Amino acid sequence: MSCPRIEVDLGKIRRNTQTLVGRLSPRGIGVTGVTKAVCGHPAIAQAMLDGGAVGLADARISNVQRLRAAGMTGPITLIRTPMLSQADHVVQSCEASYNTEKLVITALAAAAIRNGSDHGIILMVEMGDQRDGILPENLEDIALHVMQMPGVALKGIGANFACLSGLSPTALQMAALCDLANEIEGVCGPFLKIVSGGNSTNLPWALGEHATGRVNDLRLGEAILLGVEPVSGDQIGGMHTDAFTLVAEVIETGAKPSPFPIALIDPPRERLRIVTPSGASARMILAMGHQDTDILGLSMPAGSTLIGATSDHLVIGTLGIPPTPGSEVRFQMNYNALMHAMAAPDIEVELMGYPPTRPSRRTQSKVDHLALV
Repeated sequence: MSCPRIEVDLGKIRRNTQTLVGRLSPRGIGVTGVTKAVCGHPAIAQAMLDGGAVGLADARISNVQRLRAAGMTGPITLIRTPMLSQADHVVQSCEASYNTEKLVITALAAAAIRNGSDHGIILMVEMGDQRDGILPENLEDIALHVMQMPGVALKGIGANFACLSGLSPTALQMAALCDLANEIEGVCGPFLKIVSGGNSTNLPWALGEHATGRVNDLRLGEAILLGVEPVSGDQIGGMHTDAFTLVAEVIETGAKPSPFPIALIDPPRERLRIVTPSGASARMILAMGHQDTDILGLSMPAGSTLIGATSDHLVIGTLGIPPTPGSEVRFQMNYNALMHAMAAPDIEVELMGYPPTRPSRRTQSKVDHLALV
């Protein structure tokens, strides 16, 4: 097998999805599987659907097109505000998209008319994260704008939390989001089918003892893929945290003297000299570096210490006998490391577990509520 590679246990992804669906469903909340961290990998998306996700979502139209090219016909939502230049691609590939700009919505409406379809609009509301979102006081105006346009249909509202600010949502913020849904219905008339309460950071609130109100959807990526709560990094009870394993190959082993005996005439290089950490008896160099993943997002193997990395070398100190060149070293990844590794061109993805042979019936259905999340 080639290195570096990511080993993906599809069965664990499916079971993580099942666990979250089972806990959220009694509270009236559906799970939308977010595939952006895995670049819209079709088999991983299918594992989410087989685990009970009601639909898929991604931030990049190229990832959505990858899913469609693989034969996935079920509902997919674009969760990043569409680029104006990609309006036609969005309406051709996505049933709905999250939006904040009138100009973009107008372009989507025109593209939908050209495409002979209707495109669902979900309005993203600014609820404190200070990334993308319409200010609550401007929401009514934009909602009325959507209602007056042919080619698009207002399907719901949503919010983001802890993406930029790093702050988890409060019960007060969630209640305010539900109130906004009621207010928009009072002004615009039609029932909002979707009130999307955020992402994986919202699980503590969604699984708490209080009422969830109008919220009926969560967009879950990190919790499904890595089995952790993003803000704290803690494992979610009953979830697998090892569905993804990054494997790299050792290309050199041995001790290095410190300080290095060769004089360095370049002062900046002198300051950047790597010194073996105290206690590490030897080191190994792996064929993987910053170009492949977020090195600081890797969990070092037991008995090993991160010394440093360059664009394509990873240097690790070890207390024991280092493995010989050609040996493989395995790492667990956090969300940032996973995103970078899945997008790296030189890292192969090896699927394990229960690879489905064809899309499940779930991807073919378009139940009224499910077709737009």
